[in-house]
Amino acid sequence: MVHVSILVPKGAILASLEGSRQLFAQVNQFAKMRGASPLFKIQLVGIESETKVSGGLFTVNADALLQDVKKTNLIIIPAIDGDMKKALEENEAFVPWMLKQHSKGAEIASLCLGAFLLASTGLLDGKKCATHWVAANDFMKMFPQVQLVQEKIITAENGIYSSGGAFSYLNLILHLIERYAGHDMAVLCAKVFAIEMERNSQASFIIFQGQKEHEDEHVRKAQEFIEANFQEKTTVDQLADMFAIGRRSFERRFKKATKNTVSEYMQRVKVEAAKKQLEATRKNVNEVMYDVGYSDIKAFRTTFKKVTGLSPLEYRNKYNSVSMAV
Repeated sequence: MVHVSILVPKGAILASLEGSRQLFAQVNQFAKMRGASPLFKIQLVGIESETKVSGGLFTVNADALLQDVKKTNLIIIPAIDGDMKKALEENEAFVPWMLKQHSKGAEIASLCLGAFLLASTGLLDGKKCATHWVAANDFMKMFPQVQLVQEKIITAENGIYSSGGAFSYLNLILHLIERYAGHDMAVLCAKVFAIEMERNSQASFIIFQGQKEHEDEHVRKAQEFIEANFQEKTTVDQLADMFAIGRRSFERRFKKATKNTVSEYMQRVKVEAAKKQLEATRKNVNEVMYDVGYSDIKAFRTTFKKVTGLSPLEYRNKYNSVSMAV
């Protein structure tokens, strides 16, 4: 039997905590219906016996305290909410326990913003990690040694797992159910809970916000210029000359401050503007392409799909209010 320890951090978001417990419990129910023994021993593990979650709206009673769990096989870190630095301080007691369990062979999975707590253990250093795209800039700032992959729904590396934003955690739990209980059981759970199994990217959900929380005033002004003039064909040399900075120095400073090259930033701004038009207007793909400063339809489609994971037409059909009403 696989011992699953679902952590109950202070400030946890109830949906991912209870949703995870419910899916693992359902596997046990399915096994019982087939005349088999339960596959999972599921425990809610806390620092205290009672923990306030979801902004204090709910109280979760732990099945066991950290010191009572000597060995486990799988640790689930649910999403946490609020100020991340404060949340990590309030939940730091989980860190040595997780490290000890991992040294004994336990696998660990973070759900959504639970990635912050997992990253604080150091176990993600040099590894890929997913989290909610809204918190990407904060995560990169706090954990520069972790390779954040914003577009991923799931990462899995040497027994360390993470999931993307919000309800993407369901896909990670299905992945873990498949690992421990088999493909057929994962498919059954997906069908009963109406979860799309093949989702592997959250790129189409991401709203590009840039990265302006830095101290380089020239780069910030360049970002603002790009965003205000995205329809124009601006070159790197133009921007560098605008601030009387050498091109190589400007590109280096821009990448350091924004985590994007200048050309990547321009592309992201153009694509974000295109997304808004595809969502809210009746314009066709060619009209949108010209509006955001592209003249080559192949280049536009290639860039758009690279950023969002969808073609412009697929994106329009998925998110346009007129298309959705048909």
